[in-house]
Amino acid sequence: MFKFSGKGSITTCDGVSRRDFLQAGTLGALGLTLPHFNALRAMGAVDKKKDDKACIMIFNLGAPSQMDTWDPKPDAPREVRGPFKAISTNVPGIQLTEIFPHMAKIADKFSLVRSVYHTAAAVHDTGHQMMQTGRLFSGGINTPHVGCALEFLKGRKNEMPAHVILPEPMGPTGGNMPHGQDAGFLGKTYDPFVLNADPSAKDFKVPDLLPPSEISEVRLDRRRSLRQLVDDSVKNFEASEAAKLMDTNFSDAYRLMTSSTAREAFDLTQEKPAVRERYGMNRFGQCCLLARRLVERGVRFVTVNSFITVFNEITWDIHGSKPFTSIEGMRDLVAPMYDQGYSALIEDLHQRGMLDGTLVCNLAEFGRTPKVNPAGGRDHWPGVWTIGFAGGGVKGGRVVGKSDEIGAYPAERAVTPSHVVATIYEAMGIDLETELPGPQNRPFPVVDRGFDPIKELF
Repeated sequence: MFKFSGKGSITTCDGVSRRDFLQAGTLGALGLTLPHFNALRAMGAVDKKKDDKACIMIFNLGAPSQMDTWDPKPDAPREVRGPFKAISTNVPGIQLTEIFPHMAKIADKFSLVRSVYHTAAAVHDTGHQMMQTGRLFSGGINTPHVGCALEFLKGRKNEMPAHVILPEPMGPTGGNMPHGQDAGFLGKTYDPFVLNADPSAKDFKVPDLLPPSEISEVRLDRRRSLRQLVDDSVKNFEASEAAKLMDTNFSDAYRLMTSSTAREAFDLTQEKPAVRERYGMNRFGQCCLLARRLVERGVRFVTVNSFITVFNEITWDIHGSKPFTSIEGMRDLVAPMYDQGYSALIEDLHQRGMLDGTLVCNLAEFGRTPKVNPAGGRDHWPGVWTIGFAGGGVKGGRVVGKSDEIGAYPAERAVTPSHVVATIYEAMGIDLETELPGPQNRPFPVVDRGFDPIKELF
């Protein structure tokens, strides 16, 4: 992956720094072609009406407890219902818990799916894989993140990346397995761009969007033209896949470094202080604001990780004892931050007329155990959990599916991770019969056959 680093360097997956490649003079052509996208449009595999839609995927790393958030069980025994009261929302019949007062006021703008489940191991990494790619990895085959697949199928809209991860990719969550946040078998060319910086920091910058002061535009162009002078002895390398990847990556970096659109998109100082404060002056809130700015300027897909790891920080992973989080920690720190940032994002998109064209997914890897454990927390539970969707053609104020009386299993309309990913592809205008080129030219449908979108949302 390329990294937008707050420390002022871009490094490729092969360890080549921005300064290295500028000094070496290996910059590829800047033109952008969309052969996959054009071919798909010609075949009718892309819905032209949805070409310009964007998606913001908020991934609640750590996994919120369904009973303590979006699926309260006020009539269940205390050890099931937990310590929080159910409150009414602005949609009759839909309740949340009291830790989400702001979300309760905008329930008409999002819909909930309360019957998601999976049967794989109850570890974070498996859920991360399935909820972001539609599949559990096996046989050494890593399926691409939906945002990476969309870049392969649709390309970029402009000089901005097609898929950006904020604030950084998922880190250790205990399983030591891939999380599904890269391009997998599509190759590193389609890996997302990642920020690797905290946008709430007072000195937040993205210096990699500007050329070094000692290198002028003329010298950059001269470096780029050196490709024409490559000696015949390296022509075999120039034709290799490694060279093509380097060429593509360097072209991407050059495009961003010289792009006024990119510099403006990442410049949060252009926002009024009141807007920044409405989102919350914390990492999650400012990532939500940055996500809005990015899709506003042409990024197709933004993934916001609400947390990076479950260890030694306050997250949704409420086992109740260190190094994890207590229910009180979720109530006092996690929920207020999330409630403020999410509701600000939805309201801001709506007020700007962007919500219909921007799908906002509120996802997690699994739920939590129906009963509170002896430490006062809840453990991993893939039996059922709740996710949310807003915008992008989704009708607000709905609840799809139902969990049983103690929030342990689906009682109505069971939904799998593959159904969730199919819903994202559907909203983004991709025909589910579309195939990706997998390893050894094996065709991979974007989602396995038989997993339809959650139609009740639209």
